[in-house]
Amino acid sequence: MSTKLTSLFLLGFLFFSSCKQKTTVEPESEDIITANRPGENTWTYLFDGTSLEGWRAYNGDSLPPGWVIKDSVLTFDTELGLEQNYEGGKDIIYGAQEFDNFELYLEWKLPKGGNSGIFYHVKEGYNAPPEIAPEYQLIDDENYASIHDLTDYNSQFGAENPGELQDWQKTGADYAMHVADTSQKLLNPVGEWNSSRIVFTPKKVEHWLNGKKILEFVPWSEDWNNRKNSGKWDNALDYGKYKSGFIGLQDHASPIWFRNIKIKEL
Repeated sequence: MSTKLTSLFLLGFLFFSSCKQKTTVEPESEDIITANRPGENTWTYLFDGTSLEGWRAYNGDSLPPGWVIKDSVLTFDTELGLEQNYEGGKDIIYGAQEFDNFELYLEWKLPKGGNSGIFYHVKEGYNAPPEIAPEYQLIDDENYASIHDLTDYNSQFGAENPGELQDWQKTGADYAMHVADTSQKLLNPVGEWNSSRIVFTPKKVEHWLNGKKILEFVPWSEDWNNRKNSGKWDNALDYGKYKSGFIGLQDHASPIWFRNIKIKEL
């Protein structure tokens, strides 16, 4: 083969290889592609990396200490959160608007042993969002139980191995209601970014993690009510009953990072 033909062959091979490499789609990009089809509603940013406008404490008028923007990321800084002379919880809500049917997308990461959650249909006037709002669980599945003693807490629910993190407590679960499909669950290690999506309609709720659907359920169905009345929420009379409300983020005494928080109404 001539030198010229050899060069052309190598250029063609490199071009083909480059095209193959570029087919990989990051979780956020994949969600944007599937969510922004022509004719569908557009996204509204609840946090775009530049402003905390609209965010405040649950049952409060301003943000609790600890919630700040660092490097364009919504961060809960535990050291700042220890600020004295603050009364009240440190869960926060986007209080500028309530949502009923929606698609919510965000990216997040946790430290080792971290714990947090995403709430929706939050109503104020209760002690804390978990009393009434469904939660997309965020937690360090791998290390949490080795750092925190869960035995007493889980024993009250009849757990067979109460010292272990239960399936209904793991990332992506509809907390204490529906568990994630482990065959579809791809959770990045602590310290790395993950993407989550919640799609809510009265006909079906979906939880997505890193571009994969990991669970779905029908809200207020017979199955939903049976689960609600036979577990953690059996004495929480108002849990999950509201059909609209605020979006919320949980402080669970560990650092947490969020970015690209956006929503569209369905």
